[in-house]
Amino acid sequence: MTDYPYRPLPFSEVAVTDGFWRSRLEINRRVTLRANLDKCAETGRIDNFRKAAGELPGPHLGIQFNDSDVFKVIEGVALDLQLHANPALQAEVETIIGHIAAAQEPDGYLYTARTIDPDHPHEHAGRERWSWLVVNHELYNLGHLYEAAVAWTEATGSRSLLDIALRSFELVNATFGVDALREVPGHQEIELGLVKLFRLTGEQRFLDQARFFLDERGHANGRALQTNFGIPGYMQDHLPVREQREAVGHAVRAAYMYAAMTDVAALDGDGQLAGASRALWRNVSGRKLALTGGIGARHHGESFGDDYELPNQSAYNETCAAIANIFWNQRLFQLDGDARYLDVLERTLYNGFLAGIDLAGDRFFYVNPLAADGVTNFNRDDSLERQPWFGCSCCPTNVIRLLPTLGGMVYAQRDDQLYVNLFVSSQVSASIAGVPVGLQLDTSWPWAGAVRLQLHPERPLRFTLKLRVPGPLLGRPVPGELYRYLDDRPASLLLRVNGRAQTAEVQDGYLTLTRDWQRGDVVELDMDLPVRRVVAHPKVTDLAGRVALERGPLVYASEGIDNDGRALDLVLPDDLELQPEARPDLIAGVTVLRAAGFMAVPYHAWGHRGAGEMNVWFERPATQNGHPKR
Repeated sequence: MTDYPYRPLPFSEVAVTDGFWRSRLEINRRVTLRANLDKCAETGRIDNFRKAAGELPGPHLGIQFNDSDVFKVIEGVALDLQLHANPALQAEVETIIGHIAAAQEPDGYLYTARTIDPDHPHEHAGRERWSWLVVNHELYNLGHLYEAAVAWTEATGSRSLLDIALRSFELVNATFGVDALREVPGHQEIELGLVKLFRLTGEQRFLDQARFFLDERGHANGRALQTNFGIPGYMQDHLPVREQREAVGHAVRAAYMYAAMTDVAALDGDGQLAGASRALWRNVSGRKLALTGGIGARHHGESFGDDYELPNQSAYNETCAAIANIFWNQRLFQLDGDARYLDVLERTLYNGFLAGIDLAGDRFFYVNPLAADGVTNFNRDDSLERQPWFGCSCCPTNVIRLLPTLGGMVYAQRDDQLYVNLFVSSQVSASIAGVPVGLQLDTSWPWAGAVRLQLHPERPLRFTLKLRVPGPLLGRPVPGELYRYLDDRPASLLLRVNGRAQTAEVQDGYLTLTRDWQRGDVVELDMDLPVRRVVAHPKVTDLAGRVALERGPLVYASEGIDNDGRALDLVLPDDLELQPEARPDLIAGVTVLRAAGFMAVPYHAWGHRGAGEMNVWFERPATQNGHPKR
């Protein structure tokens, strides 16, 4: 068996001390997890399992895949338990797991939307088991169950949820296969869960089942006649996965599938599957990626648009899609060791993802537009502002399972090479040739560009340290030509080791230092963070004549509250000097961009001061003189 050559240092071993991220992780632990658990109870999601077990009367409540929200919340709790023990919370979740076990049918089937009333299942469940997979989400639910089961076992040592997952798998494995039912999940996710079961148990059957579901796509056998919302390739079943080169259809389904393709490619050493994942990534990053890292431009079907279809105000950019994009790019880095994937990951993390949750931790954007008029409801369930919950609450329950794993994106290792991928203040210990090497990273990123890394090998040791230099520092917003800076000169960068300036070539996005390291050695990286003006490729017609603003990894947006109530019709001359200004008093402390009569805040921070106009892409005047006009 092969595997990813670039291995992240486990998130559970990385102590995040970062000023920017630590508070968000604490809020996720104290507020967001609790809010999600409470909402699952209030909305009947947990009681659906009790009804399926015959413990409570009444019909199934909510949409057909509400079970998945409970599984995701359990996974989020489990991931956080790997960082911080909480016996009371663990016991609470074990009680919920007991309800899930009681709801499971004797042959392993688990789907409350059918089990509660088999003669009258949920209207979107299909008349029989596995009969309307494009809509019913039976297998999607199980994918989240499998991921939760692995996380729960790793966090607690308990097999309670894992045993449920394994009974479920026996049924799935007996039902779907080349000599059985040749169908595929309508919403991809089970493939990722199966890979995690394989990693936990080492049993080949799990990996084989994941590969079957991938390989079966593109052999529709009549599936094209099922509901696809009028969108070609809606569920990525239009071509065999190894032949797919353009990202189409529902963006979350697609990115989950691309992440699973990358997993299976790594574990099988399947170069053709890996090549398809890379080609799809080039299509997304080069033609279908919002400046914020969001994907899925269209409201209709929550889907990718055509090449270069990247609207401003009407953009969809679901929070779940941003999370799936992070998963996919992390896996591609682990496969290739190329910093380009991390450029997309970081952009998505600080912008497209982080905008999806408010600073208090209990209100969410499902949809993340790049402009808002303060009047038109754009968020799911017809709202203008972040909401505490949705009828379809996949996004809030996804947020809580990403945030605890942040530390696992910071560092990676391949043999005697240590990678620093994200600038997040933290501490961790790696092992090189059996020698423990402690690392302590300190930074004020994303507000400032100074990074200090102290190394503590147990004894003098020769190894290679690789420090990522973000693409924006090198003069490119994203890999490829989808966006460019008006001034694309690389930013100034100073590298020092133990106080002495060093020269190092940037290769694949990394500064590489190979030397005999001593305990207490200090590496410092000082990066200038200029304000950058971004323009889109000429084929992005919706953004023609417009410019956006960035600084470091952050995309900026204007809000009406800072600009006399107006944001959509602001015109930004190219020669207007914009200055960063730290505002500890504003939105829990942000750095804003200021000029005469103009102010912009980080995109992830918008929407915290009531509904109003917001804009990311500003008009450029025909003549580049003067101040912004209203």
